[in-house]
Amino acid sequence: MAAPAGDLEVLDRLFRAIEDRRGADPETSRTARLFSQGPKKIAQKLGEEAVEAALEGVLGNREKLVAESADVLYHLLVLWAQCGVKPEDVWAELRRREGISGIAEKQSRPRA
Repeated sequence: MAAPAGDLEVLDRLFRAIEDRRGADPETSRTARLFSQGPKKIAQKLGEEAVEAALEGVLGNREKLVAESADVLYHLLVLWAQCGVKPEDVWAELRRREGISGIAEKQSRPRA
């Protein structure tokens, strides 16, 4: 079932709200506090939320998985903003990969 078009824009709206809080007071804004703590703390929080989401998925707790998934997306967008990544950059990469098998896409990446 496809999501309504307005729902698909929610991440763009969230990203704009996150960017708007970049210079806010860390005492009154959780997002501003994350920015003030730097990319390592943001990445740590993203990792913690991802683990919590994964565990809820394994446990089959749909309601908690939904909530943790929202936390993962929020922290991912904060990290994007911190690192200068825009949602349209990620959307373009997803469009580029569309229709390519995961195995073929991974094999096409330069080796480190």
